[in-house]
Amino acid sequence: MDKHVPPIRPLEGVKVLDLARVLAGPLCSSMLGDLGATVTKIEIPDRGDDSREFSPHIEGESSYFMLVNRGKKSVTVDLKSPEGRELLLGLIKRSDILVENFRPGVTARLGIDYETVRGLNPRLVYVSISGFGQTGPLAHRAAYDHVVQALGGIMSVTGWPESSPTRVGDAIGDVVAGIYGSWGALAALLQRERTGQGQHVDVAMLDSIISLQIVSLSQIVGGGNLPNRIGNAHPISAPMDSYKARDGHIIIAVANDALFGRLVRAIGKDDLNKDARFATDGERFKHQQELRLIIEEWTTLRSVEEISDLLDVAGVPAAPISNLAQALESPHAQHRRLLRTVQHSRAGAVRVMPQPVQFSGMPFDTDYVAPSLGEHTDEVLRDELGLTAADISGLRARGVI
Repeated sequence: MDKHVPPIRPLEGVKVLDLARVLAGPLCSSMLGDLGATVTKIEIPDRGDDSREFSPHIEGESSYFMLVNRGKKSVTVDLKSPEGRELLLGLIKRSDILVENFRPGVTARLGIDYETVRGLNPRLVYVSISGFGQTGPLAHRAAYDHVVQALGGIMSVTGWPESSPTRVGDAIGDVVAGIYGSWGALAALLQRERTGQGQHVDVAMLDSIISLQIVSLSQIVGGGNLPNRIGNAHPISAPMDSYKARDGHIIIAVANDALFGRLVRAIGKDDLNKDARFATDGERFKHQQELRLIIEEWTTLRSVEEISDLLDVAGVPAAPISNLAQALESPHAQHRRLLRTVQHSRAGAVRVMPQPVQFSGMPFDTDYVAPSLGEHTDEVLRDELGLTAADISGLRARGVI
């Protein structure tokens, strides 16, 4: 990159209006903010986003809220009041992207659905994130991550064969819908540059979580067996699983013949390369239990750290099973600066995690501080809508903001 050209963030100048709450929608708009967009979050007066109540709190500020609403401006508006709705419509006219995750039908009752507001701002990219999408037999239903994981098939393949279906440990349904929402917003924004017109981007958590299951999908569309729970094993390759070590378990991942050759040399079992049971990935998968016994004869005599080091030298993918704190504290994560420390006006020094993609032509450091409730109400109403101090005082007295 030319050192004389100052780096910029790709969405600088783009205005995002965030009407969302809790996780999927706020994450979507935060990712746009990470890329330089100005994100204005609309919250309920005196209460705010539900996630402001989520524990733990640092000096009264939710760490959950601060992670998902980094770098935004907070404006309080009562959307159920006529005056509040007019304020919102004024902001919509000046926005490039709107993000909402109400249950389908709510925005229409509030008079701020896409069909209504597109007349005010034909260039608006309107992103709706919901459990089941804006259309379809289930569109009216409320959804949480647990519900979507259950309906979307991923619980049926998570866990051990003898156990009940298990939820993936974090809210991946919300998170992937938020990521797809930001991806959809960017695509629609690019198309707007060509056509001059915005559009409605409809993101469903259920669709999103189904799309994540590429290996399982390949079995279904390819006419294979219905995927089921297999613990830490891989549904089509072996050896790819967790194996007992002297002091715990280690993951070993071998998905081709060359890697298998490296593994058997590392464990002193070169003869396995000539064994018909292990000649191909398909055969190794059929005989993975026999292969497990051979591998664990070697791993159970060694520590997790020793195995990891030996296989690293051999060029075999392997890793200890870390918890999240250990992952974040690793030298590699520290080098990648996954967490950033910011100075919050109330909470003091807090750590947040912006989107993880690194760009060579974009500044690395930016303002990731989450707002206190209503912190920017006066500023936004003054600068965006031209309201006077007296106007704002009157709205506050009437409970509109």
